Amino acid sequence: MPDHVQLLAPLALLPHGWEENVRIEIEASSGTIVSAGAAAADAAGGAGRLEGPVIPGMANLHSHAFQRAIAGLTERRGGDTDSFWTWRETMYRFVSLLEPEHTAAIAAQLFVEMLEAGFTSVAEFHYLHHDRNGRPYDELTETSQRIVAASKQAGIRLTLLPVLYTQGGFGGKPLSGGQKRFANDIEQFNRLMDALHSAFARDPGVGLGLALHSLRAVSPQAMGEVLAHLDALDPHAPVHVHVAEQVREVEECLAFCARRPVEWLFDNAGVDRRWCLVHATHVDEAEIDAIVASGAVVGLCPTTEANLGDGIFPAVECLQRGGRFGVGSDSNVSVSPSEELRLLEYGQRLRHRRRAMLTSRQQPSVGRFLYEAAALGGAQALGIAAGELKPGACADFVVLDRDSPALYGRHEDALLDAAVFAGNRNVVSSVWVGGKEVVSQGRHPMRERIFARYKATIDALAAEL
Repeated sequence: MPDHVQLLAPLALLPHGWEENVRIEIEASSGTIVSAGAAAADAAGGAGRLEGPVIPGMANLHSHAFQRAIAGLTERRGGDTDSFWTWRETMYRFVSLLEPEHTAAIAAQLFVEMLEAGFTSVAEFHYLHHDRNGRPYDELTETSQRIVAASKQAGIRLTLLPVLYTQGGFGGKPLSGGQKRFANDIEQFNRLMDALHSAFARDPGVGLGLALHSLRAVSPQAMGEVLAHLDALDPHAPVHVHVAEQVREVEECLAFCARRPVEWLFDNAGVDRRWCLVHATHVDEAEIDAIVASGAVVGLCPTTEANLGDGIFPAVECLQRGGRFGVGSDSNVSVSPSEELRLLEYGQRLRHRRRAMLTSRQQPSVGRFLYEAAALGGAQALGIAAGELKPGACADFVVLDRDSPALYGRHEDALLDAAVFAGNRNVVSSVWVGGKEVVSQGRHPMRERIFARYKATIDALAAEL
């Protein structure tokens, strides 16, 4: 295998803008970009040809892989009112059935779908740690290793975020039955983290961080101790947390400590660039200012937030102040970067009753503004050098289907506007992760094999539902 791979793109989105006839040079051993720039007219020799416009890959900064298997099963009204809290009970019932091999099959299927949609990396917010009775497996890392194996089978770049979950609600409320598979005490969780770092710290395809499930599920003492332990392992590792997703969560936090969730977090947790605040739906002006000043990324999951009736994040106010964001598929009811970005913009249009809300003076194209900002914010949240086609970055990129009806006749920024707002059919032709092609002509090479295992898993689970 050659030390360097040379690829020639007819059009590519580089950090400074669009360029035609771009040569991308990749170091094969590391899967990173050595150079990316306009090639001389006669410099095509020896380079492989990419048959469409090239854009940086998108990071999916928030996923619960197993929830893909219940997509579509929760869309029935169960009482006078349905909400996140009633949806959660359905999810808990499903979780009670899962075995490690089920989790692996569901995750592999999901990761294939992500790649085919144009996600090149994913942060897995992984909290399904124990067996059906809440007992640890013989190997503490059993289910974590299944997620890693699924990511390798599919070829997606993974940042694994083991989740700390210690209580059932603010003030040390006891765990309910559905939560016992998630729970670890501090000592056990730190042993889990130690084992994962021993296994994967040197694996170039696997990043490691930590997730605090939420302020309601983690005591202040536990938060402080596990963060100190993480700092000893890797002071730069990403830290993610669900926060201020629901009005009820805000009200319960105020009742517990007389502070709003994001307010409390900034007063007590040293939030900085390594943090990702997932959802942050219900924040006030002071909290927005604190988020922006910290450099933290807001993890927005518009399809899940809409599906659960969470609310609409004040994105205009945050981004006008220089805030950073990325997108995630969360419950995986939808697996599409375009749909997440489209719904993010449409939510702001409905909220403000105006068009073209998420742009800047420097970048009036909504599609390009959203895509570039989310790609960079997502990469930051995953702790990876990605989101741009430049030297030193991961060679993670997407080739658009130039023959897609949605993209026909569109050029440069209009390509991304069309991909985000008119791409109801997938407009991805090929996907590259670490300099390797993992999707070709819109299809993953292991699609059928992985789907067969997924179908067998769903059939087995259906018998118990």
